[in-house]
This record gives sequence, C-alpha cells and structure tokens, in this order.
Amino acid sequence: MRFRALGSLLLSLSVVVADAAEVEMHFVPSWSGTPLLLDSLRYEVPGGATVSVTRMSTLLSGFALERSEGGWVELPSQFAWIDAARHRTSASLRGIPAGEYRALRFAVGLDAGTNAEDPARWPADHPLNPAVNGLHWSWQGGYIFLALEGHWRTRSETPRGFSYHFARDANRTLITLPVPLKLGADQSAGVSIAFDLAALFTAPRPIAPSRDGDSTHSHEGDPLAAALRANLPGAFQVREIASRSSVPAAPVKPLHLPSKFTPYRMTFSGKFPIPQLPRDNPLLVERVDLGRRLFHEPLLSRTGAQSCATCHDEKHALADPRRFSVGVDGQVGRRNAMPLFNLAWKSSFFWDGRAPSLREQALMPIQDHTEMDERLDRVVAKLGSTYAADFARAFDSAEITPERIGLAIENFLLTLVSADSPFDRAMRGAGELSADERRGFELFFTEYEPRTGRVGADCFHCHGGALFSDHQFHNNGLGDAHDDGLMRVTARDADRGKFATPSLRNVVLTAPYMHDGRFATLDETIEHYDHGIVRSATLDPNLAKHPAAGLGLSAADKRALVAFLKALTDPQYSR
Repeated sequence: MRFRALGSLLLSLSVVVADAAEVEMHFVPSWSGTPLLLDSLRYEVPGGATVSVTRMSTLLSGFALERSEGGWVELPSQFAWIDAARHRTSASLRGIPAGEYRALRFAVGLDAGTNAEDPARWPADHPLNPAVNGLHWSWQGGYIFLALEGHWRTRSETPRGFSYHFARDANRTLITLPVPLKLGADQSAGVSIAFDLAALFTAPRPIAPSRDGDSTHSHEGDPLAAALRANLPGAFQVREIASRSSVPAAPVKPLHLPSKFTPYRMTFSGKFPIPQLPRDNPLLVERVDLGRRLFHEPLLSRTGAQSCATCHDEKHALADPRRFSVGVDGQVGRRNAMPLFNLAWKSSFFWDGRAPSLREQALMPIQDHTEMDERLDRVVAKLGSTYAADFARAFDSAEITPERIGLAIENFLLTLVSADSPFDRAMRGAGELSADERRGFELFFTEYEPRTGRVGADCFHCHGGALFSDHQFHNNGLGDAHDDGLMRVTARDADRGKFATPSLRNVVLTAPYMHDGRFATLDETIEHYDHGIVRSATLDPNLAKHPAAGLGLSAADKRALVAFLKALTDPQYSR
C-alpha cells in the first residue's frame, strides 16, 4: 500500500476543445412514466408484490453520438454518476464537434479496463471517485454498475428488503436512444432521459422478488443479474430535447488567506480515494497549528474547564469511552461522542448529519447548553489576549471571529488520518493476518445470499471500502423509540431511525457502540446484527432482506469477526 501527500491548494486542469459543443443530460428516475417517489411502498411488480425504492445509483460510460449521415463520434473518458436519493441526476458531455446527430449511445457500467483500474486515482469530484459515488467494492475490486435497493411485500408478508447490485464486466449494457441534435460551435443542448424502473422489473424478463430472490451481487450464472441486463435497454426513454445556455461557475476564493503561509501536506493511504477538501479553507500549517491549540483549549467552555479534547480522547481514537459525554456542571448528553478521524471524506457531521461542514460542527458543542455552554462572543473576548498573534499568522489579520475559530478547527480536524493498522500493513505486504483475522475478513466481505450459496456477515454494504464506512445514514434495526435520528433534521418519515455510519477503523478503541452507546463490547454488537434486528418500515434494505431468524453465525464466526475488527487498530491512536 502506498502513501501519498495532498497539497493544500488543488488545481483542476481540463482540456478545452475549440469550437466544441456541449450536451447536458438530465436523467429522470421514473415509474411507469411518472417521477419516482423514493421510500414509497406503492409500486406493483410481478409476483403480486409491492415495492419501494430507497436507492437508485448508477454509473454510465462509453458515450457516443451518431452523425445524421452515419458514423459514431466517440467521447472517450467521459463518465456520469446518477443517484436519485442524492439528487445527482445531470451530467454533461463536452468536446462535441459541431454537426447534426441522430442518436446517443452510452453504457450502464464500465469497460473492463476502467473497472479494473485503481479507484484511488480519480480526482476528488470525479464520478468514479469511490468517496463520491459509493459504488466501489474496494477490497473485492470493481464497481457496482447499478445499485437498486428498497423494500417489498405481498399481501401475506411483512415488508422485506431487496438489494440488487448489478455489476461485473460481462454485464456492461449498451443503451442507444434516438436523439436528433443540431449543434453549432460553442452551443449547448439539453436532453431529458427517463430511467423507468417499472420497465426494469417487467420486460422482457419479469422480475419478482418473491420468486427470483431479493438480492444479487451479479455472480456468474445468476439469472437475476441476467434478467436485469435484459431489461435495462427498455428502461431508458428520451423525454425532451432543448437548447440550453450555460453560465460558468464563479471560482471559489480562499477565505482570509494571509500574505505568507506554508501549505500543509496531508498524507494518507494510497488506497484511499482523493478527498474533496474545502476550496475556501486550504490546509495551511499555520491554520492547522492554531486549530490544534483551539481543540485543546478549555477557554472555549463557560467554566474554562472543558475543551473539545475532553470528550474526544486521543487514547480512544478521539472518541469518548463513556456512554454519554458529560458537559459543564455535570450535564449528561444523550448521544455517544463520535470518533474524529478520516473526516476529510465526510460531507455531513454528527450522528444525525445536522452540520453540513466541519467548521459549523466545531462551533455547535461550544454553544450547546449540555456541552460547553458558552456564547461565541465571550469565547472571542477570552481568546483575544493570548491568541492574536496565532490568528494573524493563520489569517489575513489578527482579528478573532467565530468564523475564523471554525475555519481553524476545521483545518486541524481534516488532517487527522488513520490508515496504518495491521490490516493495512498486511494489504501492502508488510505483515500477515492470523487465520482468525483472515476468516473474519472473509465473513465481513461476504454477502448473506443463500440463493447463490453465499452466507456471510454482510458487513461491507455499510462498512465497506478503504474507509470502512459509506458515510451514509441507515436504520440498522436498533428500534430506538426516543431518538428519530436523521428525521429530526429532515422531517421526513422515511429517515426515521437513520444514523450516520461510523468508520470501523479503530473500533476496538471507540467503545461503547451505536449512537446511544448501548453496546459495551464488539461481541454484543455482532449479536445484534446476527439476530437482534428490530424490523421497521425504514430498516435498511440490506438488513431487511435477511431472515427474521438472523444470519446464523457460529461462535467461531463471531470470534473471527472480532479478531478482524481488532486488526483495524491504528497504533498512533492507541498510545
């Protein structure tokens, strides 16, 4: 495993084609011609079942336009990632020669060469960056071409989950659509394309979850994957073609950049995807150092006795070994403090995602009455006498403001990386896993799919990838009637009971577990996933597809899983 350094100021380079046109594609997830409603158990499919869709995410490649007189204009190295839940439905084709065209061609999935490439090579905002799309199988290799997940039920059954992961080189599927276009130099056009999921279930090979199975990982010979491939070409239809005008986005300028500064070189594993660092807050040595001091500064609290580090202990991977953190005046919180490493790959913070950035997250505990219970204006006044010179080095003046406090702490937190566990060393050939650790690894990354003869712990759907987290929100079957999680932020019933997925790196150091710290040990946590799931309407489909009796892991299986999880401990966080 290689390590690499990322400078603080990232430059994005592109090739400009003179007199070239652009086509913006807008994909509309649909059901029988009407826009798809996510998380709505209302859609009828073969076999007398009703389904909902909670996730539709797909990768497209191989774009080409057919000239009116014949012949295809290939548009190499252009990719699109479409995701209904994340409202990622548009993609642009650039560098198109002027002319008249009659058809658009693309593939669902990637060519074999691209699918086998190192996923860590893609830029931070690229559609194939695993941190962007969440569709790479990481240690198993290759991308998921189409992830379709949700719930299903018949009249006689309680809802179950389905998880269709369409992948593997042989399943790359070409789509050709009639798209008449007349493009002049430096012109743009828009094409609206419906992706009709009803067609994906029905023709020419009907798919019934009750009959054909509620999961697939597209292994060779799987008839369910073959049916998806047969149905895909008929699921795309052109809805509208129109001319478009585009306005270039304004460049992002760094905030309060000092006249002299030292770029901070962030080092992380070569297996990690490139993170999307905030462009308005570049990593500077002076700003990181200030953020580190502020993180450990008790003046941020009302009593002057508590710092951020009080509840994020460096000996516990910057987590809190207590079930609930204790604030000023002995006030007890209601959620377990999350560990603070590898945050550069996250896009929202706290268990319920209420903070969209680290700079905002950093200021919230200061003001929270059950935590540090201090006003920001008082913090500014207290810091003024000792921190003016530090702020002058980190920013364009000595002025101390809440914004600058947040920017400095954000800078520091972005640099906290964990990537050197015994597992990582084994992956780069600098060590070996024990037999139990290898068995745990196998169980961790094996889906529970008895239909195809595969039975494992199925952990990787939420905790896969080099970061051991998809950084999304899931209802993992805790059945907490007192905390609605993400729903408190979004006010959507479909988000009830969903919480952020923590990384399992350093997990042995971050006990207790879950948002409310209910499990004291890894053994208790594994017991929950084996047979303790509480079923509800928002239970994650990858858990809801498991039988009510559970996974049936043996005692030896559970010991092996614990052994593997212990191998994810980074020594720098266990001193």
